[in-house]
Amino acid sequence: MPWIATIDAFQHWIYANPEHTREERVEKWLELGERFGSHLDYEGLDHIHELSWQRQGHLFGVPFYYVEYGIAQLGALQMWQYHRRDSSNALARYKAGLALGYTRGLTELFDASGLALSFSEEHVSGIIAEIESALDEIPA
Repeated sequence: MPWIATIDAFQHWIYANPEHTREERVEKWLELGERFGSHLDYEGLDHIHELSWQRQGHLFGVPFYYVEYGIAQLGALQMWQYHRRDSSNALARYKAGLALGYTRGLTELFDASGLALSFSEEHVSGIIAEIESALDEIPA
């Protein structure tokens, strides 16, 4: 998710600032990496880090599409949460959303599956907390 958020914010900035310089682009990329949690050690590899956005082909071929993967991941994680609480009904909820296929918008598909299409800090934090809890349950 951090990579998806970084890519999405970066491409929004690029299109909103079409006259930006190469230096500004590098600065924005590094800033967004810090903002969204890319805390990798690039010591001695600064030149690679500054251009690492170029490895994301969606920026060139299908701009503003990559965020769809993030939306799908949020939906999948919510369905996983629901399954942990009520496994017998989780599949039925999933099928209810799938049954609508392309006949409804994304918000309605999420609603039909009992999911929230939300990027709020509160919502995402709840998902993260459950992931952390599940990881803590794994025996060492």
